[in-house]
Amino acid sequence: MAGQSFLSESMLGWSIFTFILMVILTFCWFYIRKFQSRQESEVVSTITAICALAIALITSALLPVDIFLVSFMKFSNGTYKDWAANNETRGHIEDTVLYGYYTLYSIILFCVFLWIPFVYFYYEERDDDNMNKCSQVKNALKYTVGFAIVCVVLLLIGAFVPLEPPPGQNSTQWEKVQYLFEELGSSHGLPALSFSISSLTLIGMLAVITYTAYGMSVLPLNLIKGTRSVVYERLENTEDIDDVEHQIEKLKSKCEDGRPLSSRDRANLQELEGKLQVLRRRGRHLDIAERNCCTKVGSALRPLKITLGIFFILVALLFTVALFISNLDKALHSAGISSGFIIFGTNITNPLNELLLVLQPVFPLDYILITVITMYFVVTSMAGIRNMGIWFFWIRLYKIRPKKTRPQALLFLCMILLLIVLHTSYMIYSLAPQYVMYGSQKYLVQMPSAGPASGNSTTRICDADAPEDQCTVTRSYLFLHKFWFFSTIYYFGNWAFIGAFLVGLAVSCCRGKKSVIEGEVEADDSDFSDDEYVH
Repeated sequence: MAGQSFLSESMLGWSIFTFILMVILTFCWFYIRKFQSRQESEVVSTITAICALAIALITSALLPVDIFLVSFMKFSNGTYKDWAANNETRGHIEDTVLYGYYTLYSIILFCVFLWIPFVYFYYEERDDDNMNKCSQVKNALKYTVGFAIVCVVLLLIGAFVPLEPPPGQNSTQWEKVQYLFEELGSSHGLPALSFSISSLTLIGMLAVITYTAYGMSVLPLNLIKGTRSVVYERLENTEDIDDVEHQIEKLKSKCEDGRPLSSRDRANLQELEGKLQVLRRRGRHLDIAERNCCTKVGSALRPLKITLGIFFILVALLFTVALFISNLDKALHSAGISSGFIIFGTNITNPLNELLLVLQPVFPLDYILITVITMYFVVTSMAGIRNMGIWFFWIRLYKIRPKKTRPQALLFLCMILLLIVLHTSYMIYSLAPQYVMYGSQKYLVQMPSAGPASGNSTTRICDADAPEDQCTVTRSYLFLHKFWFFSTIYYFGNWAFIGAFLVGLAVSCCRGKKSVIEGEVEADDSDFSDDEYVH
């Protein structure tokens, strides 16, 4: 009966997973198609972007599954279910989850170091009209080799970082080398993969500090502020057109008697004509926006947008407070830098951690909340990239605009999201450390006054004081803390994230309302790019 129950539950889980996978793929297709340039679209880059974005979302959904599985092994009274009572069965499930992490992380490594760079350079080489397909592939492979070398170096470093004490000083050089190879063979290279992923997670941490922190402020405030009135924008744009036309006529009047314009006047005239061209394109887009049904529906949904924006900003503030308390807890109660600021459980009341523990008795509210938190990070990251564009230090490489985003920009966007997802697990662990470690597990404790033979016992929520065989730690927690020095860097990254969020919140508050055609018209656009809107 226990086996049949477990089998039916597994079938239900696979059905839910298949449904979620279909939803993710559908969302990715619509999202990429929404921003993809119609003039520069290319099949290979489009498929790559959709698949990479889907992998990012699927990987982000693995943490809630991990927490659910360790919690699902036990009843609410603290005892193991029949199918999970055997240590071997539990170990098999735990290993399955762990290999699930490694499989998805291996795919991310493949995407970041091989697949996406190859497609990017292949598309770049396409601009040369005199080049055939074979030459395109050769040149793309040549540039991709550099990324592959970096990946191999990270794997080798991870493979030869001993996790166990090395041989004594009296050992020969050959024994030490032999020990390193035995370490690699005994672990099947998993530490190598873990080190590579942790190294990528550091880049993901920078992306989280840059994009996610800003997205958490700009997304809700844009919903609350709304957009400018399209009627007012049209009137303002018409006045600007009249003003620029007047300035152009004034400059041209200087050469009516046949005298040539000075170099300064010619430069001003060229600048004004370019500005007039942009204003006229804005006018066409504003005319379309005024007639567009979506604009009217958006105006009707203003109360809902304001409510949603207030909710999002409250969630962002809750996350920031929880992250601050968690970091403060680590600073006060951990062993410090040498231990990676690791603590087991919570010593200071963390609001988000407590909320998840309170929701545990009402299945499945806690799992829904942890899933929402995970997707919230992904959505705000996408909003941050959408509003900021893609930057390399102080240089803006690409803009993300509806129907006008270049294929290279979409590939960069998906790569950044892949890196952000890698750091999301640690962020969520920092927000709710006890819950991420043990989920909703409880264990039985004998009452001291009753004695072991009385049978009187009570249940407690799993924490660091629980017996090792009574509480199962999530695979995500073990993976995050495989190398202590990465945990130390992540800890300081959390402080930087809090600072970046506060700065982004101040900037978002000071900015005015967005234009109703935000991002649709830029000075470097051509008139040809408006064809899809006119027709």
